[in-house]
Amino acid sequence: MSTRITVAHGDGIGPEIMAATLRVLEKAGAALTIDEIEIGERVYKSGNTSGIAPEAWDTIRQNKVFLKAPITTPQGGGYKSLNVTTRKALGLFANIRPCRSLHPFIRTNHPNMDVVIVRENEEDLYAGIEHRQTDEVIQCLKLISRPGCEKIVRYALEYARNQRRKKVSCFSKDNIMKQTDGLFHEVFREIATEYPEIETDHWIIDIGAARLADTPEIFDVIVTANLYGDIISDVAAQITGSVGLGGSANIGEQCAMFEAIHGSAPPIAGKDVANPSGLLHGAIQMLSHIGQGEIGARIHNAWLRTIEDGVHTEDIFRHGLSKQRVGTKAFADAVVDRLGEIPQTLDPVAIGAGKAIVIEPYKRNQPASKELVGVDVFVHWAGVNPDELGELLNKLNNPQLSLVMITNRGIKVWPGGFSETFCTDHWRCRFQPAEAGAIIQPLEIVSLLQRAIDADVDVIKTENLYLFDGKQGFSLGQGQ
Repeated sequence: MSTRITVAHGDGIGPEIMAATLRVLEKAGAALTIDEIEIGERVYKSGNTSGIAPEAWDTIRQNKVFLKAPITTPQGGGYKSLNVTTRKALGLFANIRPCRSLHPFIRTNHPNMDVVIVRENEEDLYAGIEHRQTDEVIQCLKLISRPGCEKIVRYALEYARNQRRKKVSCFSKDNIMKQTDGLFHEVFREIATEYPEIETDHWIIDIGAARLADTPEIFDVIVTANLYGDIISDVAAQITGSVGLGGSANIGEQCAMFEAIHGSAPPIAGKDVANPSGLLHGAIQMLSHIGQGEIGARIHNAWLRTIEDGVHTEDIFRHGLSKQRVGTKAFADAVVDRLGEIPQTLDPVAIGAGKAIVIEPYKRNQPASKELVGVDVFVHWAGVNPDELGELLNKLNNPQLSLVMITNRGIKVWPGGFSETFCTDHWRCRFQPAEAGAIIQPLEIVSLLQRAIDADVDVIKTENLYLFDGKQGFSLGQGQ
């Protein structure tokens, strides 16, 4: 039975590599009915700042499966990335990027690499919530949710089980971001206990990324947050031989999107030199997702045989390794010619029936007991001596709320700060009751803010300080 999918040909090299990919799919016998939409640069420049028309959204949502070529987001003008918008609007919480070396046919320093990056796809810094708060400081909010962590961690472990992989590694930075990344690691530890047959470990992102670049063979499946995953998946793809070979699946509870991991590469558009392999690999993931995994395996094995035969596009052509330099169309033809063949040196691919991994909808836990114990008041102040600011803000104290700490860019500068610490004009000023752990009422914060206004203090934002089931839900100042 044919599966109806949505296809966008994209910008730059997008139309060329999509034509090549669709040709291979057709010749391999993929049962697809295609609805085409237009997205990207032309739609942006027509005055639609989202880069996609409402009727295109309707087509994507109706078909549930979206094969997308790279698009170009115009610079300036406040245009938002349609890639990020699509992932979040459709709830595509899991980004899957397999990175496998093709030694000795594609030059790499890591011939035994076979790693899958499972990246959280909806939150973290990619929430895109930014504010300029003072003359000198702009903030970007890092949002990590328990539902987001649970869904991506469970998907990674289910993927490992489904693909008979042996280990899942969690990458985070919870030694510094103890609340946000700490939640990600905590959820990983919790859910990993449900998969005793899978080995699990945790790496701080910096040393984990270093080891991935140096000794990737020690990793199998890596699960991580959005920004870290974006970076290390490109690193992983590149050290296999070329980022241009990588495909990507974006999986949600209802919809899925498949794409290459590279961009639209305008400088080489229309020259018939682009490598269609990344988008083709995205399409192979799509075939597995919709239950046509055997067709996907047939294409993948033909692709591997093409690589083995030294038929390479410009980006991966190497004298002494490659035998024939071809363009986009000729490469697709070479894959078509090898349909039904399997690689002779590289391990052949045996994709199963392609049953999609199903993650149960998130079930909200019983709400915690939430107690208000203070407030961080962020102040725009152009002075340089924290003691002067402390003297000013101490005048706002009352028995319910008193100034206990001032930080600048996270480091405690009052009381007892160092003269060597450089300060901007953005100050976090923490007010808490004199009695440790005492509970306050929201109106006491309102009263504090009124006193600040009366004292001509420029308050730019506040963050309430809570205990959840008695556990501190906020960070200490660095040096506190």
